[in-house]
Amino acid sequence: MSAFVDAQSGGFSINLVHRDSESSPFYNPKETPARRVGNAGRRSIGRVHRFSHMLHLNSSRSISDPSDPDAQLTANNGEYLVNISLGTPPFPIVAIADTGSDIIWTQCKPCTDCYKQDAPLFDPKSSSSYRTVSCSSNACNSLQSEGSSCSSDGSVCEYQVSYGDQSHTQGDVAAETLTLESKTGNPVALPKTVIGCGHDNAGTFSPKGSGIVGLGGGPASLVSQLGSSIGGKFSYCMVPYAAAKPTSTMNFGTNAVVSGNGVLSTPLISDPSQPTFYFLQLEAVSVGSKKIAFQGSSIGGSGNIIIDSGTTLTLVPTDFFSQLSDAVETQVTGGTKTSDPEGFFSLCYVPDSSLKLPPVTAHFKGADVVLTSDNIFIQVNDKVVCLAFYANDQLSIYGNVAQQNFLIGYDLPKQTLSFKPTDCTNT
Repeated sequence: MSAFVDAQSGGFSINLVHRDSESSPFYNPKETPARRVGNAGRRSIGRVHRFSHMLHLNSSRSISDPSDPDAQLTANNGEYLVNISLGTPPFPIVAIADTGSDIIWTQCKPCTDCYKQDAPLFDPKSSSSYRTVSCSSNACNSLQSEGSSCSSDGSVCEYQVSYGDQSHTQGDVAAETLTLESKTGNPVALPKTVIGCGHDNAGTFSPKGSGIVGLGGGPASLVSQLGSSIGGKFSYCMVPYAAAKPTSTMNFGTNAVVSGNGVLSTPLISDPSQPTFYFLQLEAVSVGSKKIAFQGSSIGGSGNIIIDSGTTLTLVPTDFFSQLSDAVETQVTGGTKTSDPEGFFSLCYVPDSSLKLPPVTAHFKGADVVLTSDNIFIQVNDKVVCLAFYANDQLSIYGNVAQQNFLIGYDLPKQTLSFKPTDCTNT
């Protein structure tokens, strides 16, 4: 079944699994809930460093200590996983679904210098559909932003991706059949998908991960490769961090249309010099009656904040964070202020019945998005909830806690992003 046929007959949907759920290979039963949330926060900071490197910003200022053995600031640090298969016959891979990356890649045999990976490595020789890509091909040209080059004998297109922490992946560019597990149970086969077959991969990659599926705006991403077959549309609906249901949903094509009552849309801003990232224009945030103007990052053209599914927290400039945190603390009624057991978050409360939080609205251009308590605070454990925003002067990112229980729709031809309040546990 091809992606084109599936999209034309109604699109398709897949499951996204949070990396900290029990069904994830990243799940560590020895970690306390507070440690998991703290690590998610640290990974958010790791994303800032990586994105700053990609955007050529000055990222020398350390916000957290990457030498901390528990910090988990890994290069493959997205928050949601997707089950895919590569090749013929299909070879299963649990990959990170990443809106902050473009290329689709996995470690491949033979591996001249690879990081330790718990799962078996993909062997191109075992697949009848694997084909390397020539240097003169359009596929190779599309990977120029990923450092594409020619092999020493000039016959094979090669790629190289470097991350901000000196991690890297490099290998052959290939065309291969990629198969997604749809929510209907019918596999969606995508023949001749351009992938990176990594033979030299080193750095801070976690051994639990075996691949990355890039969902960014660049030409090598899965979204761009699907192109007209999905009408340039995809959406996702992420369940709250502490929800009992571990799976969220990602939709493509006609399944990704966001419509009906309560839909709010804002311009999706692209920067041709940085096509990977999806920028929005956030004008202000209101806490009760107090409206705090937002400046954000001076990148992305008129966009001042990146929307990213792989970053847990919402990262904002220090001055803005101070005003926001003060406004929330001033307007909270009842409850008891407490401290984060991990010492990562600065504003925390005991989540008892007396705690009343002020209404918070994110004012995007043309869209006033009313946030719920689950978007504003993250549950650290049964006795502590903390403000899910974090001060950072390098880059502003609208993280996935703020997006939970919203159907978030990307319409790339119309250059709009839509929000619709949704119970994502029912999708």
